[in-house]
Amino acid sequence: MGLGVLRVGSADAAANVRTAVEAGYRSIDTAAAYGNERGVGQGLRESGVPREEIFLTTKVWNTCHGATRTRAAMDRSLERLGVDFVDLYLIHWPMAHLGLIEETWDTLVQLQQEGKTRSIGVSNFLVEHLELLRTSSDHQPVVNQIELHPWMQQHELRRYHQEHDIRTEAWSPLGQGKLLDEPLLAEIGARVGRTPAQVILRWHLDLGHVVIPKSSHPDRIRQNLAVTDFELSEADHQLLADMNRDHRIGSHPHRPPTNGLPEDD
Repeated sequence: MGLGVLRVGSADAAANVRTAVEAGYRSIDTAAAYGNERGVGQGLRESGVPREEIFLTTKVWNTCHGATRTRAAMDRSLERLGVDFVDLYLIHWPMAHLGLIEETWDTLVQLQQEGKTRSIGVSNFLVEHLELLRTSSDHQPVVNQIELHPWMQQHELRRYHQEHDIRTEAWSPLGQGKLLDEPLLAEIGARVGRTPAQVILRWHLDLGHVVIPKSSHPDRIRQNLAVTDFELSEADHQLLADMNRDHRIGSHPHRPPTNGLPEDD
């Protein structure tokens, strides 16, 4: 369980990170494109928790693919975060039309070998993109961070991940809050004494997903972490499985966001 900070301003990110770390979170997920790396770094420093106890993730943005730009992007992220290394560095979107997936990935491999990141992975990659890396590189992603929630269950990708020892990490694990009004989740929540959000997060963890729910509310940040002391039944899991619509809320990997990076935060 980690904290996501998408669409959180830098000042708020600092406060959210402090709250999360105090509550027990040790994984924080940000990205250059979020414009809040400075705030995340500030929050981590102010938390007082040693750097080695934190698992910190950031990502190279779509306008920074290719060897030279990826290296520069990593250096800027480290400077903004105020750290010497990150624990996980991801390619944010495949941007396959640029023809730079292999070059960008090879650069991540080099950055890992140089100690600037401990692990490397990808985000929003489809099977076709993962296959390209599998057949072209001796180094494979440890994780693929994808949109994943009860409405969008990504069965094909999850099977591929399992076959090739890639961890599945869910962004927007709560469907950006759009699932929380589902009557079924309220019914299950009432039965187990938990909120719909906690039901969804328990479902993710039962399936082995890494989850990074985002919230700016201290109480919800703490509630999201309190999902390890109750269980969902097999019948509950089947009800949640039946919610799948293959419905994306975010962008499709074939049509990634095209905006540039925000102003330096």
